[in-house]
Amino acid sequence: MLRNILSPKGRSGKMLPRIALTMGDPAGIGPEQVVRVAQLPEITSLMEIVVYGCPRIIEEAARRFSNGEMPQIVATGDLKFSDFTPGVENAACGLAAFNTVKDAVRDVLSGNMDALVTSPMNKASVNLAGIPFTGHTELIAGLCGCESYAMMQSADNLRVAFVTTHIPINKVAEAVTSERIVEVAELLHRAILSEGIAVPKLAAAALNPHAGEMGYMGREDEDVVKPALEILRSRGIHIEGPFPSDVLFIENTRNRFDGIVSMYHDQGHIPFKMLAFDRGVNSTLGLPLIRTSVDHGTAFEIAWRGCADLGSLCAALKLAAVRTGKKSGN
Repeated sequence: MLRNILSPKGRSGKMLPRIALTMGDPAGIGPEQVVRVAQLPEITSLMEIVVYGCPRIIEEAARRFSNGEMPQIVATGDLKFSDFTPGVENAACGLAAFNTVKDAVRDVLSGNMDALVTSPMNKASVNLAGIPFTGHTELIAGLCGCESYAMMQSADNLRVAFVTTHIPINKVAEAVTSERIVEVAELLHRAILSEGIAVPKLAAAALNPHAGEMGYMGREDEDVVKPALEILRSRGIHIEGPFPSDVLFIENTRNRFDGIVSMYHDQGHIPFKMLAFDRGVNSTLGLPLIRTSVDHGTAFEIAWRGCADLGSLCAALKLAAVRTGKKSGN
């Protein structure tokens, strides 16, 4: 059930999607972003935002960055601004951010909210609180009891899904299996179908430089990646590759495809963020709920200065609202 909702404006009366927006790490840019975005007409005309977080943190952010105007809040803790230093890792901040996600996921799964949008958390702060944490993707999938899931970064027609995500680079090769490649490509294929593209065209990145040079630079692309692509083609999925990753993201190549399967985190994240950092959206595919997120971190170096760009958060909110299928006036 929703708890302690503060709503100075009240419900709009329209059938707008209700979006659970987490505050993120209190020491980062999340609190200032959520209060600023909750006042934008381009956002409030499309959805109803409910912020999950510590009321005194959100109140302080509202006082500083939105003329004191408060969004709706679900209280998830009692941390106050004097309990931490902006831009510094802090166990209390990590715990507060972690709890906001748990509460928001529970309310979306129960149907009290229509979708989840997450602000950035600091992994070190959560781990300082004694909670093993590698990222939102794994956390939310675990809370949902979901074993088949994948991270996707998207902006317009650029979509990148990841076979592996938050693991050390020395563990990537053993984690890239044919089964996992097939799983991620099928999740990506279904996600693109849901956006109205009748015949998605996918590309797969190679794991090794030069796609392994027929095995001379590693056997993984011959023994693991190519067999996975054959399985996908036998299932009616249009997928090409494996492409050497240093050429896959060149404009003339990437624009031929609706989605790209990346083998590991930095292989896809670096080119994606160079191309679309200010408007990229992080989604989790395969969940029993709608979840999107910004594609940037807590930006400790500019936290609580009111200058954080809202482009990625606006894009994440709009995509979540669209995926709910609810529109103003319906």
